[in-house]
Amino acid sequence: MKLARFQKLMAEDVMRPLTRQDGIARQNKAASYVRPNDRLTAVERLEIYNRSYWFRILDSLYEDFPGLRAVVGNRAFTKLSEAYLTDCPSRSFTMGRLGSQLETWLRANPEWAGTASGLALDMVRLEWAHIEAFDGLARPEIGPEDLAEFDAGLELQLQPYVQLLSLRYPVDALRLRVNAAAEGQSAASNTVAEKRVHVAGMRAGRVKEEPVCLAVHRHDGYVYYRRLESAEFVVLSSLARGGRFGAVVTRAFRSAGMSAEEFQGSLQGWFAAWSQLGWLCHPARKSGKKES
Repeated sequence: MKLARFQKLMAEDVMRPLTRQDGIARQNKAASYVRPNDRLTAVERLEIYNRSYWFRILDSLYEDFPGLRAVVGNRAFTKLSEAYLTDCPSRSFTMGRLGSQLETWLRANPEWAGTASGLALDMVRLEWAHIEAFDGLARPEIGPEDLAEFDAGLELQLQPYVQLLSLRYPVDALRLRVNAAAEGQSAASNTVAEKRVHVAGMRAGRVKEEPVCLAVHRHDGYVYYRRLESAEFVVLSSLARGGRFGAVVTRAFRSAGMSAEEFQGSLQGWFAAWSQLGWLCHPARKSGKKES
């Protein structure tokens, strides 16, 4: 058997969903390409890899989406994860991309979130933004030398790692409660920590709609959530698309719903905060080379 054929068969069987008993599915093709040994049959040998694959990717999703777990509950989250990973199997060498299609999938399959589908979707968006903010590209920040000759023609853009979200629910506060409930967890306190997270999840069922504009960003290796005024969100959204500062501000002002004086005063404060946080950068220059 050629290597490419062997790899294809094994990938199909290893990624095949487990049975309810966490065993390998009957329709596997192990006998055609796996040899038994003196202790294990061909199916039993393949089952080791099948189980390892599924336990590892389920654990990874479990760690990446604690807020979603709190919203839907641990048991429902496990079923949701299995259904999602069956429909959207891993296509990347890194575990960090496992949840990249979860929002789209959950929108198409809201029944997996039960009665809290809207809240669950907002939480998925927040938690994926959290991952993107942690791993995202950072370009050189706008420095004092750039601002010394500041004018309307200065080209600015938002750092690629800054994620902007317009949400129906205050899931940032819920996610922070879930994190706090799990802090200090150790082998001796797993049960206590899980109970705390469960309580936080029960409270999630009582979360009321409250529109929130949010920036998810990182600083010194940590991810933070910063709530934004609606007009500030509009300006940042324009900056994320890039362009000359004067044109960006003009576009944002037209839809901000503020007087010119109010907008100018607010803009100065926002700009100072963005500069301090390192959110502003020069736009990427188009070239034949990809950014690394």
